[in-house]
Amino acid sequence: MQSSSRPLLIKLFNSLPIASSLELNALLKAAKKKSGIPDFEDKSFLVGLEKLLHGIQTEAQLHAFGKFITKQRLVNVLANRLRVEEILRQHPEITSIEIKAPIIITGLQRTGTTRLHRLFSSHPQVRSLKSWEALHPVPLKNDVSNQQRISFAKTAEKALKYMSPEFFAIHPVEHAAPEEDILLNDMTFVSTVPEATMHLPSYAQWVEKQSHLEAYQYVKKVLQILTYQNPNERWVLKTPQYIEFLEEATTVFPDAKFIHTYRDPLKVLPSFFSMVYHSRKIFSDQVSAELGAKHWLHKNSYMMDKAMKFWKTHDTSHTMHVSYYDMLQNPMEEMKKIYAFVGLEFDSDSQQKLVEVDQKNTQNKYGVHKYDLTDFNLSKADIENAFELYRTTFNIPYE
Repeated sequence: MQSSSRPLLIKLFNSLPIASSLELNALLKAAKKKSGIPDFEDKSFLVGLEKLLHGIQTEAQLHAFGKFITKQRLVNVLANRLRVEEILRQHPEITSIEIKAPIIITGLQRTGTTRLHRLFSSHPQVRSLKSWEALHPVPLKNDVSNQQRISFAKTAEKALKYMSPEFFAIHPVEHAAPEEDILLNDMTFVSTVPEATMHLPSYAQWVEKQSHLEAYQYVKKVLQILTYQNPNERWVLKTPQYIEFLEEATTVFPDAKFIHTYRDPLKVLPSFFSMVYHSRKIFSDQVSAELGAKHWLHKNSYMMDKAMKFWKTHDTSHTMHVSYYDMLQNPMEEMKKIYAFVGLEFDSDSQQKLVEVDQKNTQNKYGVHKYDLTDFNLSKADIENAFELYRTTFNIPYE
């Protein structure tokens, strides 16, 4: 697993005596100033935020630039929460908007969910969350044409390419492309995003024990706000975290259609471990590939075990399991089946759009992702033992 040296400007930043405050009240004050909104009505998120800040300060070992970008991200998330409250005060009718039969794509990381998400997003009757919307789901003041929101996302895209070209080769984050709605869930401070980007064992354990029903109700509220801005027939959502919280997701979205993708865990897990390693390297110089891999081996095994128990005890007529290999060998035939399952037309126009999207988003578009299981001090047996039921349940071949 290759990792290039840190960019010069970040090295210079880390060498300077710059301190970024990650103290709770300072973050709240900065968010109020940024949004121009005086205070929060709903302060239930403070428990999760305090847990997160404690983990950052005691476990994450961030360098100066890592603290700086973490502060900017948290302030932006908090400002977004304030904007959510403000737009709902001004337009209470938003909460009556229906989120009709959303299509939810989920599966372990690196199982083809991103490709499927982008293919779905090409359908004229479907709407996805764009990166620039995920970063600012509520319109900014005096930004009628959304140029500020789009410009901010463009800058974030360029910054990520600069900070970690390896990460961009693994999971490109393009400002106008479909993005995971876990970034909306991240606004609740009860999500798995922080533990993917930082070493936060105590926070991760706390998150795992929480009820996530209110978090998904909050995501629905933000989707209603986005629908108010740009009405659409159906949403297509996507994130691996849904695997862990199918109970909560089906409660909040009772008419949802779930598409679950599966693939050889011996290919999936090392690839994702590498993604976590490169993600954490953006924030810290003290990153253990082994610790990150062991954490996410447990996490992914736990998530999948929960999902399989859910599928065993609940009505599965709303779920379609899709093989990574079937999508690889005959994508148009598989999309025809998937469209039929969710109730979308598969006409010549939609087929042409699928082809165009697939050609635009080729594998290795931003470079080759190199990794090996030995990079993480894990054996094939470690993964096979953790995912034996997963492999046998879906009859997953070895790659």
